[in-house]
Amino acid sequence: MTDEIPEIHSVTGPGVPIRGNDIDTDQIIPARFMKVVTFDGLGEFAFFDQRFDDEDNEKDHALNEPHFQDASVMVVNANFGCGSSREHAPQALMRWGIDAIIGESFAEIFAGNCLALGIPTVTADTETVEGIQSWVDENPDGEIHVDVKAGTVTYGDTTVEATVDSAQQKALTEGVWDTTALMKSNADAVAEKARSLPYVHD
Repeated sequence: MTDEIPEIHSVTGPGVPIRGNDIDTDQIIPARFMKVVTFDGLGEFAFFDQRFDDEDNEKDHALNEPHFQDASVMVVNANFGCGSSREHAPQALMRWGIDAIIGESFAEIFAGNCLALGIPTVTADTETVEGIQSWVDENPDGEIHVDVKAGTVTYGDTTVEATVDSAQQKALTEGVWDTTALMKSNADAVAEKARSLPYVHD
């Protein structure tokens, strides 16, 4: 619809499994790292307290594993992104390198914040998600193909059904997911509408 916003029909890349239900936004990006003026550099702090102890020694966490450093598709479990509605959480994941997230379920506001960045959040049942996570463990260099339009996930020789929220699917595939860029690209129309409103003044 606009040259500024890409249409996202699918995402393909290596996976990384992040196991556990109810992983909240404070785990994804601790509050002390939210004082930045911009989101630049936020990726290095993703899951920081799960990845490092108080002396900054590495803990056992998938994002610390060398073979997952190029991952772009995160595979999570139930109620991912719950807790406070901080947009820094998906910003941190995007800046770490994540382009799509497959999970059992997502907190609604978190999924909305992901959509605003063009990150699909697709869901599947527990058995399917755990199967993908196990495959990723065994094939860290293997690619996962998330087809937003078709509602499928393909890994290895396996293709499974996935659910993509219809509004998210429409926004991503039609290139209208970035509302800020959409308003900028239609600035003249926005200004004209504003001039017609009695409560808007120059």
